[in-house]
Amino acid sequence: MTTTENSPADASVDLRDPALYINRELSWLEFNYRVLALADNPRVPLLERCKFLAIFSSNLDEFFMVRVAVNQEALEQGRPPSTWDQLPRQEVLRDIATRVRELVDQQTEIWHGHVKPELARNGINIAGYADLAPPDRLAVDTTFDSVVYPVLTPLAVGPAQPFPYISGLSLNLGMMVRDPLEGEQRFARLKVPPRLPRLLAVGDFLVPIEEAIEAHLDRLFPGMDVADAAQFRLTRDADFEISDEAEDLLGALEDKLRARRFGHVVRLEVERNAPEELVGALAEQLDVDEADVYRIDRPLDMTGLWQLAKLDRPDLRYPRWTPRTQPRLAATIHRTEGDAGHEPDVTGADIFQVIRAGDVLVNHPYDDFDTSVARFVEQAVEDPSVLAIKWTMYRTSGDSRIVPGLIRAAEQGKQVVCMVEIKARFDEEANIRWGRALERAGVHVVYGQPGLKTHTKLALVVRREGAIVRRYAHIGTGNYNPTTAKLYTDLGMLTCRDDITQDVADLFNHLTGFSRPPAYSKLLVSPYRIRDGLVAEIDRTIASHEAGVPARIAFKCNAIIDGPMIEAIYRAARAGVRVDIVSRGIVGLRPGIPGISDNIRVISIVGRFLEHSRVYAFYTGEEASYYIGSADLMPRNLDHRVEAVTPVEDPLLKRELEGLLATELADTELAWELNSDGTWERVPEPVGGESVNSQETFMERAASRGLRG
Repeated sequence: MTTTENSPADASVDLRDPALYINRELSWLEFNYRVLALADNPRVPLLERCKFLAIFSSNLDEFFMVRVAVNQEALEQGRPPSTWDQLPRQEVLRDIATRVRELVDQQTEIWHGHVKPELARNGINIAGYADLAPPDRLAVDTTFDSVVYPVLTPLAVGPAQPFPYISGLSLNLGMMVRDPLEGEQRFARLKVPPRLPRLLAVGDFLVPIEEAIEAHLDRLFPGMDVADAAQFRLTRDADFEISDEAEDLLGALEDKLRARRFGHVVRLEVERNAPEELVGALAEQLDVDEADVYRIDRPLDMTGLWQLAKLDRPDLRYPRWTPRTQPRLAATIHRTEGDAGHEPDVTGADIFQVIRAGDVLVNHPYDDFDTSVARFVEQAVEDPSVLAIKWTMYRTSGDSRIVPGLIRAAEQGKQVVCMVEIKARFDEEANIRWGRALERAGVHVVYGQPGLKTHTKLALVVRREGAIVRRYAHIGTGNYNPTTAKLYTDLGMLTCRDDITQDVADLFNHLTGFSRPPAYSKLLVSPYRIRDGLVAEIDRTIASHEAGVPARIAFKCNAIIDGPMIEAIYRAARAGVRVDIVSRGIVGLRPGIPGISDNIRVISIVGRFLEHSRVYAFYTGEEASYYIGSADLMPRNLDHRVEAVTPVEDPLLKRELEGLLATELADTELAWELNSDGTWERVPEPVGGESVNSQETFMERAASRGLRG
């Protein structure tokens, strides 16, 4: 990449020109393409390839449920484009449909042409009913009679039987059923039971349940002629908003959740050879435009491949990874000698003493979540010197030890405050249940505000220490979720610095009380200060470069689509500042445009772990400023969510972050690079040199220094 010399800005260049920006929806589809490419990579273990096929489908489902639904509604209401690329809504939807069809065809080819044959070579045989020998068909018949048939409910359409409600994302069989005596013909539908395995284990084969059902339709419609049977699946609008004027946020959300089940259909998937009469009948009854009908080859809904991904075949999976305890926290973990699986002994361990000695940075899943973040909360629960615990919950999981710990702390008489975000998409019902359980235990639960989501990741512990009261905080980039902490890369900082913990306390008070936003000393908090704070850092970096001090910028995030942030990055690049960006998903800027963005390099790392951490770094001469936190560079994060980004000022932690960024920017195995036309290409592996897999590098470093978690 060439670096432009420092020169006066060309006033004729409009950095808000829509041609300089990439549409967010189309950029996201290219991220999902990079996920699909993992399924097509023979170096990825076979069952992991099945997993990536399933993730690709799951990602696409959510994309239609939210993003396509939003654009369809905006087009219907005549709303103009709201993103800086200014691509008309109709063109966006048309381009989405074209690209999705291409990608789904690629997914089908990967499955049938590569993954499925390779599974067979490894003794995992997926077979249709028609492909089985008579003895194996008999075994399928027996399984169908005993397991599947009792659950099925055929629904026919007739004078007294209206067209049935069809739930979103369910797999169905549609068919025409004719009475040979009366000549009457009706449409009928069968829902594939979602609680049964998608693949039925029969002898040496795994048989798709939908094909077993299709082979036995005569059992469901005795005496009738069944014709034109075809699989179909629909996706419903799952996006909704809560009015800013809602007086009862919890009640309003529960009403919206009930209504979500009946959202309008945004996509109808049908198998490619489905008869036109059947497809037309479905489209008419479901009010689906032809443009939203997707004809694809079997199998529909590859999220069912999760079943294969979970098979007990270690030889076909990534080598098992056990997170390590962060070295500075290792002294707080006590184990029974010789028992590697023993749970940490909390007695006598003092994580607060470690934090008092200096800030601690944890990098999950390389550093263990249980022996760091969960340990921090658990010791606070058991410590009699702790007076209060405050915590934000955006997403968590059923195996979390934190929620039971908070309940225990409240029962002990500690003051416990939990900010539960009940508008976390697709986790709303779970968060309502968690919130009510916490309330019953005496925890002070706050459910947020109608117009904002509380997305920040904060925990605060208030502890009496002799004559003083000291605060300890964790500020992170990821959810307090022990399950995803093993799958997502996330950063967190543990600190007891007065200036930062005071800001965290002020933010909690603002969220739970009734006040104007406070003036924070260190934290950048949205929707008030993050954009302005980061742009000010960019401007400071530009000024240093123009004064002759070497300067550069490095960002790592999940998405960068915010117009003002991109404009500021363009300004830095035009001034001669080198900008390196690692963004897993959406990228709205175009690198490599001569005179505008030829100082910008953008890569995306997609691999075994989902890259989720956010780091914003600014270098001027020998000085470096680092920030980590919950916010991506998107309007929703900067304007419509409560987010917190903290500076990292400890020299040791700054070196760790510099090492993290340097390793990811050097990646040659998992990295893709963005071109100015919006396409992505794999970063070429070095000729004669050593390739770099950043995730494996971090695992090796953690393994060499840390105690098993």
